[in-house]
Amino acid sequence: MKTLSALGLLLAASVPALANDTSAQLTTGGLEFITNENIVMESEELFISRDQIKVVYEFHNTGDVDQNILVAFPMPDIVPNWWSPVAFPTGPDDNLFEFETTFNGEPVQATLHEYAYAFGVDRTKLVKQLGLPVVPFTDRAAQMVDALDEDTIAELLHLGMVTPDEFDQGNGWEKHYWPGWTYKSTYTWEGTFPAGETVEVVHTYKPSVGGTVAVSFLSEPYEDYDPASEYRAKYCTDDDFRAAVAATQTSPDDTYSAPFTEEWISYILTTGGNWGGGAIKKFRLVVDKGSEDNFVSFCGDDVKKIGPTTFEMVKTDYWPEKELDILILQRREGE
Repeated sequence: MKTLSALGLLLAASVPALANDTSAQLTTGGLEFITNENIVMESEELFISRDQIKVVYEFHNTGDVDQNILVAFPMPDIVPNWWSPVAFPTGPDDNLFEFETTFNGEPVQATLHEYAYAFGVDRTKLVKQLGLPVVPFTDRAAQMVDALDEDTIAELLHLGMVTPDEFDQGNGWEKHYWPGWTYKSTYTWEGTFPAGETVEVVHTYKPSVGGTVAVSFLSEPYEDYDPASEYRAKYCTDDDFRAAVAATQTSPDDTYSAPFTEEWISYILTTGGNWGGGAIKKFRLVVDKGSEDNFVSFCGDDVKKIGPTTFEMVKTDYWPEKELDILILQRREGE
């Protein structure tokens, strides 16, 4: 894999959170993804910007009978972070990501399925029994958890579902507890794929943005953690990219003095292999960094700059082997 960090592509930045269509079935255990051999993904065009994710698919039914299929669009997991500037989705409870779908140009009503997980265990039932919202990253959820009795808090601590926080705001030390479970979600809808025909499916939604208040991957390894290695593996930030970012530091001895904040976005690509043939016949990715002053890095092949803030990757017979992770360095205002 090559990194998008060639000097000609450095002044860029992209954006946060997504997923790929797959066929699905609902069982008593929840949502499960299945393979559909007759429906081929002819093409996928994925557009990523800070304000909107848009995905345009073309599916072809290679069979000789119409198929009515339950289609699933899994969203990235969201882990609450009460100490980092994360722009979580803010849509209504029944459509958190403001997700919209059209099928051959006609609007489709998608259903949102939500789950609460902690350490890989589904705790949705417990969360609902306690009267807590499944979405953990809202002020309402934080207030409700902090108001729980001591025994319930102790149980949730034991299960790894809440995060303790101690601080002094001038009136002595206080201890509070914040929701800590992982939010998992998937949108589903049903559509009829006519035999021998190609249909267009379009999804749009608002991404959620992860991030930090400063550049963190320039620091030296500490406590058995090497940020440079992690970012290199996840975002393909090679030596040239790191050197270019390091050159912007206002203080050479301070690795956090680079005038940027980090933003992260993840897109679930691998479920695209659940369609017939596995490979996506034609795949096109366009990333819009937002500002010419920003940096961007992600793993990809033959990425080209097609505009002042946009970058394109085109693949044929594309078989996604991993999810798409994008790192954006956004220049802070006035710096």
